[in-house]
Amino acid sequence: MDFEAIKAAAKGYEADMTRFLRDLIAIPSESCGEEGVIRRIAAEMEKVGFDKVEIDPEGNVLGWMGHGPRIIAYDGHIDTVGIGNKDNWSFDPYVGYETDTEIGGRGGSDQEGGLVSSVYGAKIMKDLGLIPEDVTILVTGTVQEEDCDGLCWQYIHNEDHVTPEFVISTEPTDGGIYRGHRGRMEIRVDVHGVSCHGSAPQRGDNAIYKMADILQDVRALNENGDGDSYAVRGLVKMLNPAFNPDHYEDAQFLGRGTCTVSEIFFTSPSRCAVADSCSISIDRRMTAGETWESCLEEIRNLPSVKKYGDDVKVSMYRYDRPAWTGLKYETECYFPTWINKESAPHVQALVDAHKALYGEQRVGTPSAPEAARRRKAPLIDKWTFSTNGVAIQGRAGIPCVGFGPGAESQAHAPNEITWKEDLVTCAAVYAAVPSFYKGMGGEDVCEYRAGDVQ
Repeated sequence: MDFEAIKAAAKGYEADMTRFLRDLIAIPSESCGEEGVIRRIAAEMEKVGFDKVEIDPEGNVLGWMGHGPRIIAYDGHIDTVGIGNKDNWSFDPYVGYETDTEIGGRGGSDQEGGLVSSVYGAKIMKDLGLIPEDVTILVTGTVQEEDCDGLCWQYIHNEDHVTPEFVISTEPTDGGIYRGHRGRMEIRVDVHGVSCHGSAPQRGDNAIYKMADILQDVRALNENGDGDSYAVRGLVKMLNPAFNPDHYEDAQFLGRGTCTVSEIFFTSPSRCAVADSCSISIDRRMTAGETWESCLEEIRNLPSVKKYGDDVKVSMYRYDRPAWTGLKYETECYFPTWINKESAPHVQALVDAHKALYGEQRVGTPSAPEAARRRKAPLIDKWTFSTNGVAIQGRAGIPCVGFGPGAESQAHAPNEITWKEDLVTCAAVYAAVPSFYKGMGGEDVCEYRAGDVQ
């Protein structure tokens, strides 16, 4: 394999990738409204020579290159979050901007840049004859990830009946190769009260006051230590072998679980009445050893929740928003934790490709301070946030590994940027990976997987 030729080809497509990414940024594509971006991607795939391009009933675009029975897939979600308060942006998030080194705009890092690099990585494979005869390359531009991580791959696997041998997630990795991340789930707590006139609150039962107690316990769950002195032991306990004997080492690799209250709702007859209900949403990040059942029970066993008994209901959200195609594909808002072994053949294929092309250290010179700091971390690591890997590896058990342009710290942030150098680096590495992949064999590549809801 001519590594200099691969790097030269990737560099030669820098202008094309920049143009393509800026086109995608210019098309607003929040979850469930991605049609314009999907059709733009399909057109680019056809232009660069994919053998087949299709849009499935959920609205994901699938581009196929090669004709072998074994599938190696590259996934990039192409929906974005909104722009938030536009006053926080110093430039138009959809017009964006371009310098010699940077591309600005919503979706640059999170994560349309990864899709761009994978499309051109596949083109380089075809240009240079790097697709093994028994392999088909699949590049997916997937929808609804920001709303519901992995829903797209539940559909691709369960309904499109596509099962790759492994998947490279092109989410931003700050130049690293990522073999796992924490899971998450969305929990709802509903509290019942009884309304009455606000002039005599003692006649009612104020649901907001009850919820105030619960809020303090949820906060304690996130902030407390795990010693005997705490009425509510903190989530840090899962790093301790005394509480997590089977998985504490994996938890230490991923980092502790967290919880935070992300939304609050109430009902009341008026502003001069006692509230008769109150509800909160909890964003729960899950480390190794935690399950969706254990997380629900943890909230149910909080002292304040037990105190109010049947007036409190703890449940897991379900996702049921229709895709841009109109399809409604429902699922639990549960996104399981996963880690693959560092020695797994699909992880090592990415590591070997990176070492052959660029060496053993992360490359890139991002201008953002946090992104620059991350480039000094070890090459093999994990994400802080979650990805479509929650369905690919977490639910379906399809081996997954991450490598993508941009920075985690740019995700969902105003003035989002990515770097042209990253687009080039990733396209080159993607092109080389199939030639380094030695196949799975019979070994279990998974270090930890929380698994599907039963």
